[in-house]
Amino acid sequence: MQSALARYLNPDLLAQIAQRKIEPRGLVLGSLAGAHQSPLAGFAVEFSGHREYVAGDDPRHIDWRLYYTRDRLFVKQYEMETNFVCHLLLDVSASMRYGAGDSQKLLYASRMAGTLAYAIVRQSDKVSLGLFDDRVRAFVPPSGSLAQVVRMATEFDAVKPVEKTRMADCLSDLAGRMSRRELVMIFSDFFTDLDELEPALQRLRYSQHEVILFHVLHHDELTFDFAGQVRFLGLEAADEMLTQPAELRAAYLDELARYTARLDALCHRNRIERVAVDTSQDMATIFTDYLTQRTLLARR
Repeated sequence: MQSALARYLNPDLLAQIAQRKIEPRGLVLGSLAGAHQSPLAGFAVEFSGHREYVAGDDPRHIDWRLYYTRDRLFVKQYEMETNFVCHLLLDVSASMRYGAGDSQKLLYASRMAGTLAYAIVRQSDKVSLGLFDDRVRAFVPPSGSLAQVVRMATEFDAVKPVEKTRMADCLSDLAGRMSRRELVMIFSDFFTDLDELEPALQRLRYSQHEVILFHVLHHDELTFDFAGQVRFLGLEAADEMLTQPAELRAAYLDELARYTARLDALCHRNRIERVAVDTSQDMATIFTDYLTQRTLLARR
C-alpha cells in the first residue's frame, strides 16, 4: 500500500502546494459546513443583505433599525459556507500509455490526480475518482478521508490501458452519479470525436458543475521531433506506418493546431477551462502556475 502511494505522491511536490487552496470559482453545494460560499442564503455567520419580511419568517432576524428608518419590516440574510466535492475523471484508454518512465501520459495524469486528491482532502473537502476508456472501469465515491487517496492509488495500480476511448458515453454515465453543483476535473489527451464530446460536457455544465480539462500530451506529440526513418504503431488500432517524420512534421503540427483550436472553441462556448499539460514539464511548476492563475481570476 505504501509503495502504491509512493508511486503517485511526491512529498516534495505536496510540500510545495500544501499551502495553496483549491477553490471552486462558482458557488457550490455541500453537506457540511466548510470554507466555500454556498448559493443558499441562510442565517449563518457572514452578513449578505436584506429581504422584505414575509409571514412565517423568524422575527429574531428582523432588522429593527431599518424598520425605524423605512417603516417596513426586513430580515437580515447571511451567506452559508459549505464544503465542495471534486470529481477527478481519468482517461485510461490505450493512447494514454504513450511515453516512457515518468513522462508516460497515464502515469503523469495519475500523479496529478493523486496530488490534487491529497490537497483537496487536506482542506476538508471531498474527492471522488472515475476511471474510463470504452466504459467506466472504476468509480470511487466521494470521501473526505485520507484513506480515499490510498483507495485511488490502488485503482491507479490496477489499470490496464488497452481499450479505445468512448469518452462521451463515459462522461454521460459519470454525470448521472453527480447530484449537485460540483467541481469536475477531466484528465485526458482528448483524442476523441469533439462533436460527440461537446454534448456530454454540456450535460455537466447544465447541471452547473465547474468543468476543467487537463489536456495531457507527451512532448513528442507536441513537437513531433523524430529523426530518421520511424515506424509508428497504433495504440488503439492495429495500424502501423513506416515514415520519414521530417516530411510529415509541418502537416502534423498544423493538424494538431487546428484540433487544439477546435477544443479551445468548444471550451469557450461552454465556459470550460482547458489546462495544457506537457508531461516533460515539472509538475510543481504546472500546479503552481495554474493555482496562481485560479486565485487571480477568482479575486477579479
